[in-house]
Amino acid sequence: MMHRGRKGTDSERELVNMLWRAGFAAIRSPASGAATKNPLPDIIAGNGKRYLSIEVKSSSKDRFYIKKDDIKDLVTFSKRFGAEPYLGVKFNGEKWVFAPVDPLDGITQILSVTKDGNVRIDIQEVRQRWMDFDELIGISRQTRL
Repeated sequence: MMHRGRKGTDSERELVNMLWRAGFAAIRSPASGAATKNPLPDIIAGNGKRYLSIEVKSSSKDRFYIKKDDIKDLVTFSKRFGAEPYLGVKFNGEKWVFAPVDPLDGITQILSVTKDGNVRIDIQEVRQRWMDFDELIGISRQTRL
């Protein structure tokens, strides 16, 4: 189920704590979503060398969709802030996975885009093509077949 509730904030807190342990300063943006008209990602993190803005989604289903406006807002904030935009996704029982978002057009080659411009997130696809946490923070590179 995709909604912003305890599960969503718990996932965001988990990722913030992982980023802190990895040497990044990180904060949740509790006003992301409905509380402001400004485009804000769920998490902002930096270590003095890199700055990340992450739109976080968690789901108990094997597939869900992200609205194109959420991607557009992530790109808008990231450009203004000077951060690298990412989608961070966690399916139940799975590890975190991340997809970079192209700051020019809001999509990347590893995202599946629907006819109306929304992004489809599928558990099988993310297992094969998305990067893991270590890749996100730059300490490893996964080999894909």
